[in-house]
Amino acid sequence: MTTTNNDKRTFVPSEILSIGSTGVMAAMSTVTDSADIFEEDTEDVSTVTIPGKKGYTYVKYGPDNKQPFEIIDLIGMDEVMSQNKLFNVLTCYGSGQRYIDYNTKKPTDNKDIKKWMLHNNIPSFMLEQSTDIKYFFFCVSVIILSKDGKKINRLKHKEACYCRFEKADRWGKINHVFYANWRKDSIREEDVECIQLLDEHDPLGELEVLMGLAPGPDGQSWQRTTQRKFAVMVRFPTPGFRYYPNPYYTSIFRGDWFDIKRLIGKGKKAKLRNHAQIKYQVEIHKDFWENLLAEEQITDPLAQQERIKKEKQNIKDFVGGIENSGKVWITGFYIDPNGKENRMVRIQTIDVQKEGGDWSEDIQEASNITCYGDNIHPNLVGATPGKSQSNNSGSDKRELFTLKQSLEIAFHDLMYMPHNIVIYFNKWDDLVYPDVPMILLTTLDKNTDAQEKTAQQN
Repeated sequence: MTTTNNDKRTFVPSEILSIGSTGVMAAMSTVTDSADIFEEDTEDVSTVTIPGKKGYTYVKYGPDNKQPFEIIDLIGMDEVMSQNKLFNVLTCYGSGQRYIDYNTKKPTDNKDIKKWMLHNNIPSFMLEQSTDIKYFFFCVSVIILSKDGKKINRLKHKEACYCRFEKADRWGKINHVFYANWRKDSIREEDVECIQLLDEHDPLGELEVLMGLAPGPDGQSWQRTTQRKFAVMVRFPTPGFRYYPNPYYTSIFRGDWFDIKRLIGKGKKAKLRNHAQIKYQVEIHKDFWENLLAEEQITDPLAQQERIKKEKQNIKDFVGGIENSGKVWITGFYIDPNGKENRMVRIQTIDVQKEGGDWSEDIQEASNITCYGDNIHPNLVGATPGKSQSNNSGSDKRELFTLKQSLEIAFHDLMYMPHNIVIYFNKWDDLVYPDVPMILLTTLDKNTDAQEKTAQQN
């Protein structure tokens, strides 16, 4: 059934009833609608003023400014989506960020460049950027210049979930990024780091103008700021969202299958927890006990109770013990005047199907739809189990993986932005260029398991 409360939908599955030793038990699971974290139509552009920050205002990220954290929580509670995100991050990472020598077409051997990359921990930077671009479709990095403003010394990552953008000016330009722990309901001035954001469409050009390396709108070249820290934003565009992109995979939350999958898990858990399986039914004739006590000449009432209790345990051990498999138990029976057989003991096996299997097809369908929403073929992440589930051959999986890698080129081209700024600003543009080689699986006749290929053109 479905209940509505203040326009917030709550889905409640049917009650699951089972009979236990204490009577009838009921379990009821409740799952809130995952679509509630999103605005219904368009981006929320309502702003919030930061106390003491020169009247700066930022645009809320979601209706309550908590949307990125809610997305992280929703992904984290679903085992398929969590692994999908990890798979997407790893395929985006490819063979890792490289600075390729123009002449050798191999990773550079230039000592100064290699030292700079080591100081800035480029593999970690690449993974952090890949994680944010796959979760939120944008990532923010910070470049820190030398005191004289002639070289970029540091390239640092800023987690997207803690970044908020200033409201754009009348020309549509966002001028600042505010970095803080927005999980808190109350933010103080000293908790917020304000970073000047370079022009999203031409960050290198604006940086050169600010540092006096290129003429500005007035035609003059002079250093226009003493600031040495600037933010660079990389954003994968989505239609209708000007500030924070709306990742395409979030359609999973807006649809019904994400909530259905959660309900199935809760329902199966409740059913298994509140259900006791009974495998055997043992029927004992009332005369059995009289004959047993008479044969053993037990007349004391207490002794009779103990003997009956012991015999019941013997029967339980016989039908339930693995060591008794294949053994024979002989009991008597008689035929009454009507010709009907009356057995002293009769053991019947109850046909018990595997509990919780009634939603198996639904959970597979929900997992496949989740993979579809994440742009991952289910066979690549193991979301389609079993031999009869149309598992592809090794060749098909290899081609699927190659296709998946090729789809990362658009993200790579965007993520080259901060690296290109560093390379050109530090005057390395005649030495190296950024690249992320893709991993291509090969066949055994190639004498290797995998090869690296690049989409960069000379």
